[in-house]
Amino acid sequence: MTFLTRAVLLAGASASLAFGVSAQAAAPVPDISACEPGKPCAAPLPVKVVVVSLFEIGKDEGDTAGEFQLWKERRGLTMRIPFPQSFHDLYYNPETQVLGIVTGVGTARSTAATMALGLDPRFDLSKSYWLVAGIAGIDPQDASIGSAAWARWVVDGDLAHEIDAREIPKDWKSGFFPRHLKGPNDKTTPIDTTGGEVYQINPRLERWAFNLTKDVKIPDSPEIRAERMRFTGYPNAQKPPFVLEGEQLSAMTFWHGKLLTDWANDWVHYWTQGKGEFVTSAMEDTGVLQAMTYLDRIGRADKDRVLVLRAGSNYTMPPPGVDAASYLLRENEGYAGLQASVESLYLVGSKVVDAWLADWDRYKDELPE
Repeated sequence: MTFLTRAVLLAGASASLAFGVSAQAAAPVPDISACEPGKPCAAPLPVKVVVVSLFEIGKDEGDTAGEFQLWKERRGLTMRIPFPQSFHDLYYNPETQVLGIVTGVGTARSTAATMALGLDPRFDLSKSYWLVAGIAGIDPQDASIGSAAWARWVVDGDLAHEIDAREIPKDWKSGFFPRHLKGPNDKTTPIDTTGGEVYQINPRLERWAFNLTKDVKIPDSPEIRAERMRFTGYPNAQKPPFVLEGEQLSAMTFWHGKLLTDWANDWVHYWTQGKGEFVTSAMEDTGVLQAMTYLDRIGRADKDRVLVLRAGSNYTMPPPGVDAASYLLRENEGYAGLQASVESLYLVGSKVVDAWLADWDRYKDELPE
């Protein structure tokens, strides 16, 4: 049995369970087909779970899967809802009341898409849980490609001062430093976390999700096994895919290399005040969380009901003996762990979605723990 076949069978069983549970308790949902995007409806569409994907490759079904395709196919997201105020139309399952959104790549699009959805009166998002599920670069010091990391903290990697590395003073480790400091060696200025540089995921919800999924068996494959074996001296990078906890660094630049991985670890350590460990690199999550922070203030969404799950599609640095430029250019031709990471996102994330749906009468008013 192939890697993909095993994953599909496992996912199909998970999805069937979810649909079976929700179908028993499902109530008729309002018909919003005549409602204009962004305009009120007689009754808004209830949403239990929002699955947030960031991009798709090609079509939404039937070709190489990006982040959205498996959710659409396996969770029965068949109702298309026009969403012209954003990057991609929405898809909904009337039985499970799961909604799928594709924000588009980058912080600007993810912020705008999340705000657009949150402010759209066609939807009742007051009790919704939000699962951000995307691929990422992964630090080989912490995990292997295909592994899935639940973020406890999400840190922004763009809001900063910077000078070119060729012009930095000799005693500077990097030309990149927080805006409120007097340089990267400034140890006296108090940390200022009010500028959107760092977000903490609800610890109670994140820990529940990790404990629920930590033993999920993520399928392995010969392709990702061969790639991870190149990372000699990095035992975590050589393990079969697994579920872990670890922080997410969001930055609009697709960076790569050992030195920048060291910077990412230092950056996350600084902004979480030593509480976090850099594990995954991506682009969009601070945008989603900034929008959720604002939506929470007006009661349109609950920022304490957001989870961020990132699965490694590629390593953030090359294996020993390979230069960063060569490895980055090779990865741009196709991530070694793309297939593994999207399968991992679905298998791990679906376990959480299933749990929310199975005990909805409780979880709509009370956070799981």
